[in-house]
Amino acid sequence: MGDSEGTDPLDRLHPGLVHHIVNTLGWPGLRPLQEESILPLLDGSDAVLLAPTAGGKTEAASFPLLSKMAQDGWTGTSLLYVCPLKALLNNLRPRLETYTSWLGRTAALWHGDVTHSRRKRILRDRPDVLLTTPESLEAMLVSANVDHRAFFSGLRAIVVDEVHAFAGDDRGWHLLAVLERLQRVAGHPVQRVGLSATVGNPEQLLHWLQGSGAGKRPARVVAPHLRDTSPALPPPGEVELDYVGSLDNAARVIAALHQGEKRLVFCESRREVEELGASLRAKGVTTFLSHASLSVDERNRAEEAFAEARDCVIVSTSTLELGIDVGDLDRVLQVGAPGTVASFLQRIGRTGRRPGSVRNCLFLAVDEAGLMSAAALLLLWSRGWVEPITPPPEPRHIAAQQILALCLQEHRVGDRLWQEWWGGVGPFGPAAEPVMRHLVEQGYLDRDGGMLFIGPEAEQRFGYRHFMDLTAVFTAAPEFTVLSGRTEIGTTDPALLTNEVVGPRRLLLAGRSWQVTYIDWSRRRCFVEPVEGGGKARWGGVGFARTASYELSRAVREVLLGSTPPVKLTRRAEGALAQARERYDETVYVGGTVLTRGGPDTNVRWWTWAGSRANTTLAASLTSVADPLQRPTDAYVRLREDITAQEWRKATAEAAEHLCLPTVDPRAVAGLKFNAALPPRLAEATVAARLADLDGATAVLREPVRFVRPTATDQR
Repeated sequence: MGDSEGTDPLDRLHPGLVHHIVNTLGWPGLRPLQEESILPLLDGSDAVLLAPTAGGKTEAASFPLLSKMAQDGWTGTSLLYVCPLKALLNNLRPRLETYTSWLGRTAALWHGDVTHSRRKRILRDRPDVLLTTPESLEAMLVSANVDHRAFFSGLRAIVVDEVHAFAGDDRGWHLLAVLERLQRVAGHPVQRVGLSATVGNPEQLLHWLQGSGAGKRPARVVAPHLRDTSPALPPPGEVELDYVGSLDNAARVIAALHQGEKRLVFCESRREVEELGASLRAKGVTTFLSHASLSVDERNRAEEAFAEARDCVIVSTSTLELGIDVGDLDRVLQVGAPGTVASFLQRIGRTGRRPGSVRNCLFLAVDEAGLMSAAALLLLWSRGWVEPITPPPEPRHIAAQQILALCLQEHRVGDRLWQEWWGGVGPFGPAAEPVMRHLVEQGYLDRDGGMLFIGPEAEQRFGYRHFMDLTAVFTAAPEFTVLSGRTEIGTTDPALLTNEVVGPRRLLLAGRSWQVTYIDWSRRRCFVEPVEGGGKARWGGVGFARTASYELSRAVREVLLGSTPPVKLTRRAEGALAQARERYDETVYVGGTVLTRGGPDTNVRWWTWAGSRANTTLAASLTSVADPLQRPTDAYVRLREDITAQEWRKATAEAAEHLCLPTVDPRAVAGLKFNAALPPRLAEATVAARLADLDGATAVLREPVRFVRPTATDQR
């Protein structure tokens, strides 16, 4: 494909690269994304490259940037390749080492598992390409062992893989802040290239990734597949929805279907992965497991064995959703439903890579809620809808962490100059002034002669192991390491070791049962030995619980009103869906929302089908009529039993004029890392903004309301 002047973009790549693409890789040509990325990247534009899973994004970014490296004579570590997961980096390293070697260049890996001796070699002989994580980059910036100004002086471009996975949570704000600091250390603009699966708002994602360069630097979204406006639906029957009613029934179906094929099964929790894995093994199925609480060695062994095997199953949480290669898959199965259409696109994209095969996915709903969520998600997907990526609002705790990390990096920072390090990027500019003042007032920072530096409170709270806790922005809940002899199996929730039990204490981990033989409380370790059955799995949640979005909740309402996704439904799924529609018949109304009074529990419920964040916002804004003792669901808000029509009209009219943010549980504030470095009111305001959905609540308040007295005896 040529550009407007008829020049073949391939001619702009370095001849050595082109030679190897044709002769070593044996490619007849480049994919559309790879062709269309060449000119903007060679011309220095910031970009977001969008393609479905396995769309060749790594090559689309690396081929032009490596060509630019060779043609412009970049020296030192000039290209960073940043990933959200160490496993992704490990997976990519051989490919990028191969590509760099074609041009006589080098690539190296730097993350938490890389040995000290290997790091020393990297610092001595700087690679041209460094594959790393944002946390490792920040650790390099603050480390006394790294001359960061010398090391990053040659930095010219940064590739952010899976940029949508960063941008949707606080790791994105952290990444953006670290990129701004790196750019200032380098002393010149640094080209930013994001690689992403399909998202609903690519232009906004690119604007966010540009940070201080937004509006000042050329920018381009490259997404040739989006020119085809029809959703890429697999052939009829390749996406199927079944209702199985329990996790054990799901295991029976998986064991019976697709024998002789390689199957990847996604679950929505670590506990489900463990229980399903154990159940499949008990049925004689060769089964491997992958989730974040298994040790690195355990996960690697499972993923390698799975990649080499044929007739087998690997059961995983979202850890295998991103681009980690587990070999040639035949089937993807989904227990329940993922939380987003974007996740589903990533998961179904793991199949259909072999010539002649098609992408496929079988949903196994184990309960009614999962069935409705899956049907709603498939309805949205069939319309080509994908969630927009929106960074979490008001990341004040990240601003606090960044100010402290900058003082650690520079030792002393001018009290009027610190904002310049982030180039005016919103959360780290004037909005962070109150945060900085609080840090000084509370002794996290000292101020002397117009300079800021690390204070005694920061030393006490974060100084352990050279401030490692300050650079590790996102830490898991404290868990106990589980060891069999000297082999680490993974980690488990402390509650499983402290809850009272009758008889021996048994754990379920890596799909096997273990009996606890000894607990080392001071080192947070427990020792186990294998046993036959009886183990239990559990992990506590931290941060915010997963809730359905406004769009997904509204799609559930559509399903209950009669819409059915254009996929194959088993008879069991059709029957269960018909039952759900009958049960919820009086809670849905095509023209708006429904208010029900009465029924067996005498509750008054406002069925908004707007998602729990919108409903939490509505409950906070309707304090005069909402039941104060409630936890709003995705479907409804509970109201006072004695509410009158006049009170209802007055309360909703006032709420429409002025919505309130939700009241915050202190435990939710405690789940916000670095909350202690914020004034309490700002920490609460940060969490409240993240629990709210003002747009969804506003949309609901504008809709008509139907008043119903339920007649069904089983109305809930």
